Amino acid sequence: MEGNKQKVVSKEDWMSLAIEEAKKAEELAEVPIGAIVVLNGKVIGRGHNLRETTQDATTHAEMIAIQQACETVGSWRLEDAQLYVTLEPCPMCSGAMILSRIKEVYFGAFDPKGGTAGTLMNLLEDERFNHQAYVEGGILAEECGNLLTVFFKNLRAKKRNQKKASQKNGNEVY
Repeated sequence: MEGNKQKVVSKEDWMSLAIEEAKKAEELAEVPIGAIVVLNGKVIGRGHNLRETTQDATTHAEMIAIQQACETVGSWRLEDAQLYVTLEPCPMCSGAMILSRIKEVYFGAFDPKGGTAGTLMNLLEDERFNHQAYVEGGILAEECGNLLTVFFKNLRAKKRNQKKASQKNGNEVY
Protein backbone atom coordinates (compact mmCIF):
# COMPACT_ATOMS: atom_id res chain seq x y z
CA MET A 1 0.00 0.00 0.00
CA GLU A 2 2.88 2.39 0.78
CA GLY A 3 4.17 2.26 -2.81
CA ASN A 4 0.79 3.34 -4.23
CA LYS A 5 0.59 6.62 -2.33
CA GLN A 6 -0.25 9.54 -4.56
CA LYS A 7 1.00 13.02 -3.72
CA VAL A 8 -1.96 15.13 -2.63
CA VAL A 9 -1.83 18.65 -4.01
CA SER A 10 -3.78 21.26 -2.08
CA LYS A 11 -5.84 24.17 -3.36
CA GLU A 12 -3.12 26.42 -1.99
CA ASP A 13 -0.50 24.60 -4.07
CA TRP A 14 -2.56 25.09 -7.22
CA MET A 15 -3.20 28.74 -6.36
CA SER A 16 0.55 29.22 -5.92
CA LEU A 17 0.92 28.23 -9.59
CA ALA A 18 -1.70 30.82 -10.54
CA ILE A 19 0.27 33.37 -8.50
CA GLU A 20 3.38 32.48 -10.53
CA GLU A 21 1.36 33.33 -13.65
CA ALA A 22 0.27 36.63 -12.08
CA LYS A 23 3.90 37.53 -11.48
CA LYS A 24 4.61 36.96 -15.19
CA ALA A 25 1.94 39.56 -15.97
CA GLU A 26 3.47 41.98 -13.48
CA GLU A 27 6.88 41.62 -15.18
CA LEU A 28 5.18 42.88 -18.36
CA ALA A 29 3.60 45.84 -16.51
CA GLU A 30 0.22 44.10 -16.80
CA VAL A 31 -2.29 43.88 -13.95
CA PRO A 32 -0.96 40.86 -12.00
CA ILE A 33 -3.67 38.27 -12.43
CA GLY A 34 -2.88 34.64 -13.19
CA ALA A 35 -4.89 31.49 -13.83
CA ILE A 36 -4.41 27.78 -14.36
CA VAL A 37 -6.75 24.99 -15.44
CA VAL A 38 -6.26 21.59 -13.81
CA LEU A 39 -7.59 18.26 -15.07
CA ASN A 40 -6.89 14.91 -13.40
CA GLY A 41 -4.20 16.46 -11.21
CA LYS A 42 -2.29 18.06 -14.11
CA VAL A 43 -2.11 21.66 -15.30
CA ILE A 44 -3.55 21.73 -18.83
CA GLY A 45 -3.78 25.50 -19.28
CA ARG A 46 -1.99 28.58 -17.98
CA GLY A 47 -2.59 32.24 -18.48
CA HIS A 48 -1.80 35.71 -17.23
CA ASN A 49 -3.23 39.08 -18.15
CA LEU A 50 -2.04 40.42 -21.50
CA ARG A 51 -4.54 43.21 -22.15
CA GLU A 52 -1.99 46.01 -22.41
CA THR A 53 0.47 43.89 -24.38
CA THR A 54 -2.09 42.74 -26.93
CA GLN A 55 -4.44 45.74 -26.75
CA ASP A 56 -7.21 43.12 -26.70
CA ALA A 57 -9.84 43.39 -23.95
CA THR A 58 -10.44 39.62 -24.03
CA THR A 59 -6.92 38.55 -23.07
CA HIS A 60 -7.65 38.04 -19.39
CA ALA A 61 -5.70 35.34 -17.55
CA GLU A 62 -8.72 33.02 -17.36
CA MET A 63 -9.54 33.34 -21.05
CA ILE A 64 -5.98 32.45 -22.06
CA ALA A 65 -5.86 29.51 -19.62
CA ILE A 66 -9.21 28.18 -20.90
CA GLN A 67 -8.11 28.50 -24.55
CA GLN A 68 -4.89 26.62 -23.79
CA ALA A 69 -6.78 23.93 -21.85
CA CYS A 70 -9.21 23.42 -24.73
CA GLU A 71 -6.29 23.06 -27.13
CA THR A 72 -4.63 20.57 -24.78
CA VAL A 73 -7.68 18.28 -24.53
CA GLY A 74 -8.88 18.89 -28.09
CA SER A 75 -12.36 19.94 -27.01
CA TRP A 76 -14.27 23.01 -25.87
CA ARG A 77 -15.69 20.93 -23.02
CA LEU A 78 -13.69 21.04 -19.79
CA GLU A 79 -16.31 19.19 -17.75
CA ASP A 80 -14.07 17.73 -15.04
CA ALA A 81 -11.59 20.61 -14.84
CA GLN A 82 -10.86 23.05 -12.07
CA LEU A 83 -9.82 26.64 -12.68
CA TYR A 84 -7.68 28.58 -10.19
CA VAL A 85 -7.41 32.35 -10.58
CA THR A 86 -5.86 34.99 -8.36
CA LEU A 87 -8.79 37.44 -8.62
CA GLU A 88 -12.52 36.77 -8.62
CA PRO A 89 -13.63 36.39 -12.25
CA CYS A 90 -15.35 39.16 -14.22
CA PRO A 91 -18.57 38.61 -16.23
CA MET A 92 -16.69 37.72 -19.44
CA CYS A 93 -14.49 35.15 -17.75
CA SER A 94 -17.35 33.67 -15.72
CA GLY A 95 -19.27 33.32 -19.00
CA ALA A 96 -16.34 31.48 -20.58
CA MET A 97 -16.19 29.14 -17.58
CA ILE A 98 -19.90 28.37 -17.93
CA LEU A 99 -19.62 27.83 -21.69
CA SER A 100 -16.57 25.56 -21.35
CA ARG A 101 -18.29 23.56 -18.58
CA ILE A 102 -15.55 24.12 -15.97
CA LYS A 103 -16.53 21.99 -12.97
CA GLU A 104 -14.94 23.98 -10.12
CA VAL A 105 -13.63 27.54 -9.79
CA TYR A 106 -11.27 28.63 -7.04
CA PHE A 107 -10.16 32.24 -6.69
CA GLY A 108 -7.91 34.24 -4.40
CA ALA A 109 -8.89 37.86 -3.84
CA PHE A 110 -12.48 39.07 -3.98
CA ASP A 111 -13.25 41.81 -6.54
CA PRO A 112 -15.75 44.33 -5.12
CA LYS A 113 -15.86 46.27 -8.41
CA GLY A 114 -16.35 43.48 -10.92
CA GLY A 115 -16.51 40.05 -9.30
CA THR A 116 -19.19 37.74 -10.61
CA ALA A 117 -18.39 34.64 -8.59
CA GLY A 118 -20.14 35.83 -5.47
CA THR A 119 -19.40 39.51 -4.85
CA LEU A 120 -21.60 41.52 -7.23
CA MET A 121 -23.47 38.43 -8.37
CA ASN A 122 -22.73 34.76 -8.86
CA LEU A 123 -23.00 33.82 -12.52
CA LEU A 124 -21.19 30.53 -11.97
CA GLU A 125 -23.79 29.07 -9.63
CA ASP A 126 -26.86 30.65 -11.24
CA GLU A 127 -29.31 27.83 -11.93
CA ARG A 128 -30.86 29.70 -14.85
CA PHE A 129 -27.85 28.65 -16.94
CA ASN A 130 -27.55 25.14 -18.31
CA HIS A 131 -24.26 24.65 -16.45
CA GLN A 132 -23.10 25.63 -12.97
CA ALA A 133 -19.69 25.42 -11.36
CA TYR A 134 -18.74 24.95 -7.75
CA VAL A 135 -17.15 28.20 -6.50
CA GLU A 136 -14.78 28.82 -3.61
CA GLY A 137 -13.08 32.15 -2.96
CA GLY A 138 -10.42 33.36 -0.59
CA ILE A 139 -7.70 30.83 -1.43
CA LEU A 140 -4.43 32.61 -0.51
CA ALA A 141 -6.52 35.79 -0.63
CA GLU A 142 -4.01 37.97 1.20
CA GLU A 143 -1.13 37.06 -1.09
CA CYS A 144 -3.29 37.47 -4.20
CA GLY A 145 -4.69 40.77 -2.99
CA ASN A 146 -1.27 42.12 -2.05
CA LEU A 147 -0.01 41.56 -5.59
CA LEU A 148 -2.77 43.85 -6.85
CA THR A 149 -2.47 46.40 -4.04
CA VAL A 150 1.27 46.85 -4.54
CA PHE A 151 0.92 46.97 -8.33
CA PHE A 152 -1.69 49.75 -8.26
CA LYS A 153 0.13 51.65 -5.49
CA ASN A 154 3.30 51.65 -7.63
CA LEU A 155 1.32 52.63 -10.73
CA ARG A 156 -0.24 55.61 -8.95
CA ALA A 157 3.18 56.69 -7.62
CA LYS A 158 4.66 56.45 -11.10
CA LYS A 159 1.87 58.60 -12.54
CA ARG A 160 2.31 61.20 -9.75
CA ASN A 161 6.05 61.34 -10.42
CA GLN A 162 5.49 61.73 -14.16
CA LYS A 163 3.04 64.57 -13.52
CA LYS A 164 5.47 66.32 -11.17
CA ALA A 165 8.30 65.96 -13.69
CA SER A 166 6.09 67.30 -16.45
CA GLN A 167 5.07 70.32 -14.33
CA LYS A 168 8.68 70.95 -13.34
CA ASN A 169 9.70 71.06 -17.00
CA GLY A 170 6.85 73.43 -17.88
CA ASN A 171 5.08 70.78 -19.92
CA GLU A 172 1.90 70.73 -17.87
CA VAL A 173 -1.03 69.39 -19.85
CA TYR A 174 -4.33 71.23 -19.49
